[in-house]
Amino acid sequence: MNADLERLAHAYGVATGYWDQSGIHRDVSEQTVMAVLRALGADPESPARSLVERELRDWRRILPPVFVAIAGRSLWSWVHLPDGSHLRAWVVLEDGTRRALAQLDHVVAPRLVDGVLTGEAAISIPSDLPLGWHEVHVHTSTGEHTMVLAVTPAHLASPRLGAARSWGLMTQIYATRSSSSWGLGDLADLSALATWSGRDLGADFVLINPMHAAEPVAPLTPSPYLPTSRRFTNPIYLHIESIPEYAQLNEQQIAHIASLAAPLQARNVTTDLLDRNAVWTAKRAALELLYTVPATTQRQAAFDAYVAREGVGLNDFATWSAIAEEHGIASATWPAELSHPSSAAVLAYAEQHLTRVNFHRWLQWQLDEQLTDVQAHAESVGMRIGVMHDLAVGVHPDSADAWALQDVLAQGVSVGAPPDMYNQLGQNWSQPPWRPEALADAAFLPYRNMLRTIMQHAGGLRIDHVLALFRMWWIPDGMPAYEGTYVTFDHQAMLGILALEAQRADCVVIGEDLGTVEPWVQDALAERGILGTVILWFERDGGSLRAPEHWRRDVLASVTVHDLPPTAGYLALEHVRIRAELGLLTGDESAERLAAQREIDEWIDLATQRGLLGESSSTEDIVFALHQLLAQSPARLLGVSLPDLVGEVRAQNQPGTDQEYPNWRVPLAHHDGNPVLIEDIGRYPLVDRVARALEARSVESGS
Repeated sequence: MNADLERLAHAYGVATGYWDQSGIHRDVSEQTVMAVLRALGADPESPARSLVERELRDWRRILPPVFVAIAGRSLWSWVHLPDGSHLRAWVVLEDGTRRALAQLDHVVAPRLVDGVLTGEAAISIPSDLPLGWHEVHVHTSTGEHTMVLAVTPAHLASPRLGAARSWGLMTQIYATRSSSSWGLGDLADLSALATWSGRDLGADFVLINPMHAAEPVAPLTPSPYLPTSRRFTNPIYLHIESIPEYAQLNEQQIAHIASLAAPLQARNVTTDLLDRNAVWTAKRAALELLYTVPATTQRQAAFDAYVAREGVGLNDFATWSAIAEEHGIASATWPAELSHPSSAAVLAYAEQHLTRVNFHRWLQWQLDEQLTDVQAHAESVGMRIGVMHDLAVGVHPDSADAWALQDVLAQGVSVGAPPDMYNQLGQNWSQPPWRPEALADAAFLPYRNMLRTIMQHAGGLRIDHVLALFRMWWIPDGMPAYEGTYVTFDHQAMLGILALEAQRADCVVIGEDLGTVEPWVQDALAERGILGTVILWFERDGGSLRAPEHWRRDVLASVTVHDLPPTAGYLALEHVRIRAELGLLTGDESAERLAAQREIDEWIDLATQRGLLGESSSTEDIVFALHQLLAQSPARLLGVSLPDLVGEVRAQNQPGTDQEYPNWRVPLAHHDGNPVLIEDIGRYPLVDRVARALEARSVESGS
């Protein structure tokens, strides 16, 4: 790789080499580097010229588009203006207050920029500015210019994290059904689970899968981690009978809705794979009927207020949904004039199809109301955190967000992960990443709005693959996952905005920092008050297990995670069997089995040494003992997988597969093949055993 190309890659934050999970340094191919640079808007065929253009980018600006500050720290921002000219600067705070900003001594040699000798001045960003989104104004000889200023907390502090540690359940809510579910767990089921576990078990939270929006028409993508929008929610989770307009239906209409639900409810007593397409087809028909019910004055006012609050983002999402109903989800196949959300043709389409656009706005409003109610119910039974939502890494390439946010998303690449022990070929998640500079040019507005919308209904938020706030593994289209490279992000800005929005929403934040993550990344998360993640099976120090008392404190710790089989299945080496059957192992299966069994035996031996297991123990006893080990850690939050408590063995997801395994379609069941409904959960002995053990240790930790 020539020196100019390497320097250009460095300027754009593109790695030309990296350290893999085994500590081996890997060089990135020139082909990969050039493809990623193109996706970032650079010209890798002319690296020297591109580098000059890159260096001039900021000099052509009066101010940066955005400045993310940390409260309590005195900082400064550059200002570019004709050399020798003067400036005045002030900041307008969120509440309208205006404060003057001082110009600082700053000596930088002027530079000729597009024929104009340009100097660089500096203005103060005071340490005592309040948290929030403010606006900096600078008046120069070229006029008045503005910059968005975000003042973010140095450390996220949530009252929801008390002195005593908390524990809670973890579940895929679509797989967690009740007898009245329409074949798929919904928001009423989530409310029932949270209410029961908070009131009867003393749980402080329920961590669920991402609730992000899916396609408006079948077929629906099964994965909750490959949505059409991360900001908005999937209406398949609506509880039809809880929608206020349902009470205004006549007997015939209610009977019709019951007839839609009946065949789906019959599936609740089977372990057949979940059928989202059938569920959505029926629910959509019911929702179309409910949408025709005239709104009362009060309901119309509430709807109008919601639409105004969510603004352009909601309008774009609803418009995309309406267009997708007519033309399909792939915007590349749409009429050319509909390719961009701000085009005149799109605005005209939205006006001409206002009823359909409003239907999709209405669905999101209903979800907003039900999500708010679920969190309120969780808090009402004493849950300190309540519902803990999950934020996926990205969206489907043919999605509402990919269309609406196309100006800040990269084209020609997707994100994933390099090879690791469990995914030896790497992973391609088929998701377009943020373009770091384009996101900053937009003052991080799409990121901010997404967080704000999700956190309105959350006591906690888990960030899947939180490393994505620092760097992402970009894979050029047409290349295998292991041929990608890392692209860095402004992590201080991303973390700061996350902390600011979480502070305002009183939301606990957990970063999933598993895999190849440097210690400094974990330190940066802890410094900003973002908890990390610990999985018992992954806690190793060199070749040996790391005993729980040596785990990190500021984490959510659990025995397992949704990308592994439930613990009963893991003990039976299901994770090896599945990968072997699907051809995902790069080594010998027998050697893989021996290595996996050896690691499991280490944990069983530790539990035995600590008096948690006897000579002959059942699988249930081992699962209980592993949770007792979990409770011996200093972790502030403990998560218990609901499938572990009811004896499930089947994996919910097998990374590295698409159609080869029924990912995200496995309903909650016992290992004997019988389905487990929410009404049944309390009957399983392990539920009470684990709850009592964790509750006791939580009380001890706070004393």
